[in-house]
Amino acid sequence: MSFNQEFELLLRARYPLIYIPTLEEERVEVAIAQAAKRLGDRAVYIWDFVDGYQGNPNDEGFGRRNPLQALEFLEKIPENAAALFILRDFHRFLEDISVARKLKNLSRRLKSQPKNIIIVSPQVSIPPDLTDVLTVLEFPLPEVSEIKAEIERLLAAMGQSLTDKVLDELVRSCQGLSLERIRRVLARAIAAHGEIQPEDVEMVLEEKRQSIRQTQILEFYPTTEKISDIGGLDNLKDWLLRRGGAFTERARQYGLPHPRGLLLVGIQGTGKSLTAKAIAHHWHLPLLRLDVGRLFGGLVGESESRTRQMIQLAEALAPCILWIDEIDKAFSGFDSKGDAGTTSRVFGTFISWLAEKRSPVFVVATANNIQALPPEMLRKGRFDEIFFVGLPSQDERQAIFELHLARLRSHNLKNYDLERLAYETPDFSGAEIEQTLIEAMHIGFSQNRDFTTDDILEAASQIVPLARTAQEQIQFLKDWAAAGKARMASRDSRLTSRIQRQLQ
Repeated sequence: MSFNQEFELLLRARYPLIYIPTLEEERVEVAIAQAAKRLGDRAVYIWDFVDGYQGNPNDEGFGRRNPLQALEFLEKIPENAAALFILRDFHRFLEDISVARKLKNLSRRLKSQPKNIIIVSPQVSIPPDLTDVLTVLEFPLPEVSEIKAEIERLLAAMGQSLTDKVLDELVRSCQGLSLERIRRVLARAIAAHGEIQPEDVEMVLEEKRQSIRQTQILEFYPTTEKISDIGGLDNLKDWLLRRGGAFTERARQYGLPHPRGLLLVGIQGTGKSLTAKAIAHHWHLPLLRLDVGRLFGGLVGESESRTRQMIQLAEALAPCILWIDEIDKAFSGFDSKGDAGTTSRVFGTFISWLAEKRSPVFVVATANNIQALPPEMLRKGRFDEIFFVGLPSQDERQAIFELHLARLRSHNLKNYDLERLAYETPDFSGAEIEQTLIEAMHIGFSQNRDFTTDDILEAASQIVPLARTAQEQIQFLKDWAAAGKARMASRDSRLTSRIQRQLQ
């Protein structure tokens, strides 16, 4: 159900108090005015703290700097007069006992009158004693059709036209921005060279990065890594390559649903984060990184509001990749946290979205400690697949050494004994192999020569791999994966045979 449909339904059902969280104050007020006209041309009154009521000359300035008086104004309007009362930024006054009590009294009275109070606020901030009388209605960012109509209106005003391909690309690049931001960035493009050009898509993308940075929730992450930059993990690569075209229109016509996402569980430093970056690059999709810790705010209701804002922004930017690194640290033991249930509510909102989302947002979550993840996170339907990323096998270590050395010393790669290096570094992760090469380069550089195979082996002998320092945790992960709880990211013949024996 669209915003207009749901909003009009609430008005017809005589919901007295409606709370709309949005930063697009002007756009939502236009939508409210249009709904009021469709429902019998209802009167619309707008109030804010500085100017009071506006629009009607008889009531100009009434309730200025007085939120309680703004509510009392409703009693001046005849009972049978249909009207909508928009209160801007009114969330700041809901903690006042007189305002809260007045709203409760009005909620009873307005059930029998064709009047509705609409609080427009940039965030959801509702005191516990008002949760039962206020109805929250989400106002989404502009849809594709709305963005296209706005761009076409601007082009028509300038007497300019764009090809369908350029127009579609411009519309797609504007997704996730508010209508005000879209107008601003296009005005900037026109001011720069007198018209809208295909190259202005990059200007729009920069505005989008700025918009995402301002939320301080999601991070627009640049990607240069390729699938070929990942050593090993052949099963995972095959799975990803088969889904490379799953976001196309051809896939929709075939009947394929949008891929939901992946949960990558395994040992630190084995390439889980690298995989998330490589997926975005290979599928040519924007990568958004979510730091779950940023979802939590200090004010009542702020964390839940940020979670909804994150979901809204990710869906508006779709198709995209949403990368959640170390998700186990964010939701570990949330039942026991003394935060009045905030973490539990954020977690509930998040996993419900994972299960019910229909938008092409591909979620890539990584976790090191499977024991810390709530069982609900592992249930089928949250992700398309759960992959276990273990320590690389000898063949995979050789491939990792080759990848790094081909980047560092492509001109004399043949001088390094890759097979020996892989054999002499058992239990090393990909990150530890990279650190070994850095240490070997320091050895060679300090002696004014190039580093050799022996330098790499010397550096490796000085590194204690995580597989030894966190042996119990890693063994638990291996046993968990061997029990068939996840698919193997690597093709390891020894682990495969072990799994088969356990499943017989």
